[in-house]
Amino acid sequence: MVKLKQTLKLQAVSLFMGLFIFAIITSCSTMAEPEQDFTGAKDEISIMTLNPGHFHAALIQKQSMEQLNDTVFIFAPDGPDLDLHLERIQSFNTRSDNPTNWNTDINTGQDYLGRMLNEQPGNVMVTAGNNSKKTMYIKRAVDEGINVLSDKPMAINSESWQLLAEAFKSAEQNDVLLYDIMTERYEVTSEIQRRLAQNRELFGELEIGTSDNPAIIKESVHHLFKIVSGQTLRRPPWYFDVEQQGEGIVDVTTHLVDLSMWGGFPDQIIDYNEDIEMLAANRWPVMITKEEFELITGLPEFPGYLQNQLNGDTLPYYANGEMLFTIKNHHVKVSVRWDFEAPEGGGDTHFSVQRGTYANLFIRQGPEQDFISTLYIEPNDEIDKSTLESALDTAINDLQEDFSGISYETTEQGWMLLIPDEYHLGHEAHFSKVAEAYFNYLVDGELPLWEVPNMLTKYYITTQAKELAKSSNE
Repeated sequence: MVKLKQTLKLQAVSLFMGLFIFAIITSCSTMAEPEQDFTGAKDEISIMTLNPGHFHAALIQKQSMEQLNDTVFIFAPDGPDLDLHLERIQSFNTRSDNPTNWNTDINTGQDYLGRMLNEQPGNVMVTAGNNSKKTMYIKRAVDEGINVLSDKPMAINSESWQLLAEAFKSAEQNDVLLYDIMTERYEVTSEIQRRLAQNRELFGELEIGTSDNPAIIKESVHHLFKIVSGQTLRRPPWYFDVEQQGEGIVDVTTHLVDLSMWGGFPDQIIDYNEDIEMLAANRWPVMITKEEFELITGLPEFPGYLQNQLNGDTLPYYANGEMLFTIKNHHVKVSVRWDFEAPEGGGDTHFSVQRGTYANLFIRQGPEQDFISTLYIEPNDEIDKSTLESALDTAINDLQEDFSGISYETTEQGWMLLIPDEYHLGHEAHFSKVAEAYFNYLVDGELPLWEVPNMLTKYYITTQAKELAKSSNE
């Protein structure tokens, strides 16, 4: 009887200890569950800017944002790229109109990348600079569990595209967000063109198009010599080395390919294996004289790494390119051209058309529009204009909620939208819009379902176009 009592007592103690240990483990497990890193709170996002060689790195900081901490950590080698970046940040802090209050923690030295990865004083890396290193920077950062907001392009050739694909896999495994800065989505005419293209009563369906008459056309003209934030833009000399900067066909075209997908196939996943067919591509140079090179870079001579590319005393800079491809069988043409300097009163320009079965949506930005991006709706010949105008009235009314005051006037070909000036923010202001959207994605803990596959497809198109253009020129 005594042995039985002792046995029962030991069993009771054992059961109690088991339950006690289980409770501790369960409690510790519950306590160890990670809380959401981002809540939208003030100052919770801290930027680490890595090797800022492009002025876009500074434009992320042109305006203060509530979520963004005023202290920004910079990891970069000493040199003119860093100096120019700091000058731009200082100009934001000292301007008379709505100055910022950035504090800059500068970390230089040969192993600037290693220091950033090891120390991680911030929670978001921003990179905008030498594109030959950018994809490697991105991969190393996401491998270490760092969120990345990257300037375009994130890949400039087929090899870096493969590395980018690996980076997206790593970002998913490490539960961080990798995103590129697509500012042109925030141009008001691009936003409205996208919405109207989804209006079946007004636009109809997107045409299939042909190689000679594509369903979507995106063209842009840019200028090497320009004014940014009220000052002459100083470009680094490596900008003119296509091995470091990338050719134009993989650079600015990133925006145009993105708009083709985002505007023509909104919220749809586009698979580069199944939905894309590359048809043709071409590239050609803009000729840069030594005097023009000095005006833009401040250097009186072409550096050594450009000497083997010179044609006499002139640099053939392969900034121009065009490509023809299909998205889900719809024909798309994208082209980019660079001139040295804009005409008086002008600037970078954008032309776009999406062809629908009822109407075509044009964006024009030439001298006739005073270089202001302007949206036109032009009905097809066989469509009754009065019926389509009724659909336009309904569409304009629906747009009032987000674009109050928008209206239209009749033109010979159709209608021109009249958009209040307050919605034309300008290119530099779009960077804050992208950053705010990205910060919201961090709070959500995920990007829209279609963003990652479409980023991969976008850079597949541009890098494949480069390969196709080079083979066509040989």
